[in-house]
Amino acid sequence: MKTKAYKKLLVIFIALGSWIAGNSQQFPDSLLQYLEIAAKNNPTIQQRFTEYQAALKKVPQVGSLSDPELSLGVFLKPMELVNGNQAADIRLMQMFPWFGVLKHARDEMSLMANAKFELFRDAKLQVFYDVQRTWYDLYKVREEISISENNLVILKSIEELALVKFKAAPSTDGGTSSSGSSGLADLYGIQIEIGELENSIELLRNQERTLLAQFNSYLDKHPLSPVFTGEDLAADSSGISLIAVSDSMLAKNPMLSMLELEKQSYSAQEKKVAGMSYPMVGLGLDYSLISKSGMSASAMNGKDMIMPMVTVTLPVYRKKYKAMQAEAELLGASADQKYKATVNSLQTEYYHAVQLYQDAQRRVKLYEKQYNLASRSLDLILKSFSASSVELTEVLRVQQQTLDYELKQVEAVADFNTAVAWLKRLMAFSQVQ
Repeated sequence: MKTKAYKKLLVIFIALGSWIAGNSQQFPDSLLQYLEIAAKNNPTIQQRFTEYQAALKKVPQVGSLSDPELSLGVFLKPMELVNGNQAADIRLMQMFPWFGVLKHARDEMSLMANAKFELFRDAKLQVFYDVQRTWYDLYKVREEISISENNLVILKSIEELALVKFKAAPSTDGGTSSSGSSGLADLYGIQIEIGELENSIELLRNQERTLLAQFNSYLDKHPLSPVFTGEDLAADSSGISLIAVSDSMLAKNPMLSMLELEKQSYSAQEKKVAGMSYPMVGLGLDYSLISKSGMSASAMNGKDMIMPMVTVTLPVYRKKYKAMQAEAELLGASADQKYKATVNSLQTEYYHAVQLYQDAQRRVKLYEKQYNLASRSLDLILKSFSASSVELTEVLRVQQQTLDYELKQVEAVADFNTAVAWLKRLMAFSQVQ
């Protein structure tokens, strides 16, 4: 009976190992593929890019002259003049702003459009990080389910061994012997452990469905679309210099670039308003349509008149221009203050990411060693239990310890890769453009 139980365990472990190897080879680059899908389909990324395209359309709007004005007047009864009768009057006028106003307006909108592009970059980097973080969380939950199911198989095999020991225990004339009672208690204990583990597996499956829906939302897919995570996740081997991350974060972070562009845009706006406070000049022509008059002997009789015209606006109400300039100055100061606040926030976020990175790196090494020791200990305990030299409580304790270390090892690797993705997000690095 004992030999059959061990053979059953061996067959199950071999089958699981074959399935894991085949599945990991089938989808080796699934995370990179999902990042590419998110770059194309994510609604937030598309929204930010559309906003950038819309902002670009403002540049030709503000950089163009105002529409010329054409006015036409017709006399119902021709007006008598010295050189004929005036039948109609046509006037064309084009207004020109002060020197540099259009240039500064174009600069303002161009800089704001570039700021929108930096927002698009930031949204894309954030979505990439969210995709990676959720993918690692999903991997972690699935590994916990797989490990728990494997341990459930082991527990049921231990249950079979406990049942064999209970049936083989000698009985007294009055009923069950003390060893039989102990065996029955052991059997109940293992059944309690099985029930707890089955409940834990169901909770993990519910968590898996939630993470699946969250992950698919980043890809704009159906919430229950299948997501492949593979089975063998190694710690990210791309070497990261923490000093380089700190320097690159301040030099390349899109939020800082956006705020710098906004500040430059407000400076251009201030220059534009300064030009608007000067007069606008209008140039035009006045064409008078004159017919001949029989009463006039002038040589100009019946000849149309053309009169060049100049118009100048008088910006005498200075309060609005001063208020517009003050507004631009305050907005520039606000952008500068927000820049400093963002730098402080990024530095705090950097230290959080470094803490997670170093902590996970330490735990990966620790739990790998602890798991190997616990696995060897469990093998020895199982052999001793089958020979009735170890109590079931000790078997369960070591088995639970092995399970805990295996789960912690998976969690540490996932946390380490998440920390690496976080640091890359801070330094604005991405494998997908």
